[in-house]
Amino acid sequence: MNGFAGQVWVLFLVAAVCALVLVHLLAVRRTAGSSLAGAVVLTLAVAAIPAVRGEPPHYVAGVALTAGGVVAVVWATGRSRRHRSARRSALADYEAGTAAVPLFAALAERDRLAAELHDVAAHRLTGIVVAAGAALRLADRERTGDALRHADEAGREAVRELERLTELDATAAGFTEVDALAAAHSVDYGRTVDTAPAGSTDAAYRVVREALTNAARYAEGATVRVRIEPTDGRDEPVRADDDHLFVVTVTDDGGRAVEPGLGTGRGLAGLAATVTARGGTFRAGPHGERAGWRVRAALPAATVPPLRRWPLWRGTAALDYALVALAIALSLGASLLTAEAPFGGPLPALVTVVLSGLHAVPLAWRSRAPGRALAAVLSALLLWWACDRTGWTQPPVSDIFLVYGWVELTLVHSVGVRLPWRRGLFAPLAVAAVGGLALASGSGITGSRTAGWAVLAGVLALPALAVWSWGRRTARRHERLRAADARRRVLLDGDADAAVSAQRLLFATGLRDTALRHARAVVAAAEDGDLRGVREEARAGLTALRDLLAGLRAGDTADDAPPPTVSGITALAARYGAVVRYVGARRPLPAAVEVFAYRTASALMAVGVTITVRTLPDGVEVSGPAPAVPLVERRLHALADAAGGTLSTTDRGAVRVWLPEAFPWRSE
Repeated sequence: MNGFAGQVWVLFLVAAVCALVLVHLLAVRRTAGSSLAGAVVLTLAVAAIPAVRGEPPHYVAGVALTAGGVVAVVWATGRSRRHRSARRSALADYEAGTAAVPLFAALAERDRLAAELHDVAAHRLTGIVVAAGAALRLADRERTGDALRHADEAGREAVRELERLTELDATAAGFTEVDALAAAHSVDYGRTVDTAPAGSTDAAYRVVREALTNAARYAEGATVRVRIEPTDGRDEPVRADDDHLFVVTVTDDGGRAVEPGLGTGRGLAGLAATVTARGGTFRAGPHGERAGWRVRAALPAATVPPLRRWPLWRGTAALDYALVALAIALSLGASLLTAEAPFGGPLPALVTVVLSGLHAVPLAWRSRAPGRALAAVLSALLLWWACDRTGWTQPPVSDIFLVYGWVELTLVHSVGVRLPWRRGLFAPLAVAAVGGLALASGSGITGSRTAGWAVLAGVLALPALAVWSWGRRTARRHERLRAADARRRVLLDGDADAAVSAQRLLFATGLRDTALRHARAVVAAAEDGDLRGVREEARAGLTALRDLLAGLRAGDTADDAPPPTVSGITALAARYGAVVRYVGARRPLPAAVEVFAYRTASALMAVGVTITVRTLPDGVEVSGPAPAVPLVERRLHALADAAGGTLSTTDRGAVRVWLPEAFPWRSE
């Protein structure tokens, strides 16, 4: 019979080990919710065994607590392994893809310069051609003088703007500049929106400028109306955020084209890209009965704070709360399993349960505030000592510290990792002092308890200082890794800046030989009073501008995949026919965060969608329209889970994926 019982216990142990391995694998390979459900099921199954056998309730509770604590730690270690594996994969992709960063930076700069060139030069030169052509047709001396003065002023402005084009980005235009632009063209203008983000006001300025330029080209003599008004967004497509909108509308009632061949073919397409990149929508097409035209852009008027949530089982909190569960399970579960009358009565039981919680719960603050957590644990230990002196607790505090002193040592290690050494040195000394007091109160101490406390505190100081030193070494290792990441990022940014500078130099060379040369010739002809020469040089400038833009579009393109970075999302969107809107101050992010943001955006990509990338103080958020395929949403959920982030949905049919900058694997 004894042999049979031994075999049963062996089988039970084998089954328990297999179950724990299964929980670990679930935590490694599945998301937090599904793997946590498996861990809970296993705990309940283990607790059901003694319940079925008819064991006392306190024994069943002890089994449940002990099993729950062990399962929690196994699950948390699996989650940690999942995060580390995800980080290694992300870093491998980053290393493999960063060689393309300089090339794509140069291509992005080329596209920016091309858009700016169209916006700046086409607007000025078109106005010169229209004014000069009208004056030549009318052959009116006063009209000719006005056209020459306009050509001189507009030509000089074009020269100045073109010369500034290859410098750093200009300050975004505001509503004041929009007001001045409308006044200069003497159009029917109205604005009832007072404030908006800088990106939105700059896009509004570009919309009005391009629409007025096109009206001058193709609708001479038409009445032009410009309105900037708020809207509730109900007629806009589903968006990835809940921004309020304002609408810029420019309409004309039809007219005749001044001269053929003035356009560059990029105006409306570039304008649509500009508006959607700011998170808006753009429409342009015929309007009215007289073959008029309407341009309409809806842009964000204000930005709401991003939505995100971080459940307790996410990120570094997973291991922290698992340690809480283990500490409670071991302190209470062992007492429930080993005693016929646990804790010695109702009052000691209540006090012991409360003190066990106070001693264990501060482990949840291990990653966020280890100093305060250690102070709370030591305070609970002192309170346990005081209650022990009155006989209110069972077991005694000396036994508690002997068995569960790992709680204090765990927090000492966290203090070493996260606090400067001058502030953190108190931790091992405080643990030695309080731990020595707890041990000196035990029944095995004879003689002077004060002397015993001094000796025991000195003995405890050695392992406490060793654990704290281990934490300090861990902190220094993390600092070296961060410094190496920073150096690598500096080198990469330097290569990208060099490629951008080379692209600007190439662009400037082509600009001097084409549009800039003709703009200067326009000024010279205006000074000489040669109105026909003004018109011909302005037309030649527009032709040269069109040829230069065509040459830029036909330039070398990258056949390789974009780099897996936040900046690389723009190139990825161009291939999908999507648009990326960046919100917040751009700053370098850890390599793994960059890769996960890129992967998330890739999963959200579809033709015509707008992806919003928000840079937050504690990470980055990628949002877009909810995918129609459930498999894609499951992939997004897995990406967010592996990164220690979250996936949430809005009431407007969009998804948001938050990726924290402080990844779980960075904690300790």
